[in-house]
Amino acid sequence: MTVKIQIISFKPLNVTNHLLNHCKIFKLCFVHYFFLLLLHKIFSMTFDITFIGYLAGFCTAIAQFPQAYKVVKTGDTKSISPIMYSIMTLGILFWFTYGLLIPNIPMIAANGVCLIPSLFVLYITIRNLIRTKKQTI
Repeated sequence: MTVKIQIISFKPLNVTNHLLNHCKIFKLCFVHYFFLLLLHKIFSMTFDITFIGYLAGFCTAIAQFPQAYKVVKTGDTKSISPIMYSIMTLGILFWFTYGLLIPNIPMIAANGVCLIPSLFVLYITIRNLIRTKKQTI
């Protein structure tokens, strides 16, 4: 999907008379004008919004890997809530399924990659919880 965003055009302020008297106001107006001009140039271009989906998916997917790496390295899952991780993993599974149904490639890819470390951490957490309960009995 392609979206074209346009900012309402505006005319530069006529500040020649006030330049000597109001230098601070001129600087502020110039910065404001330059910022709006830059925004106009950026958003006047055609922008593919699918890129935002890929970027969001990438961030979400890689966010799971540090926790999975720590669990692999230390084996410690005492500080991980199994209920929270179960709900989160179920949510990721639903997002993945939703991506398959609508078909949305960024959603499928991001949640598919995210599901792997999430399921792994959840499995190790539940396994360690069961082992701990067996040892206390």
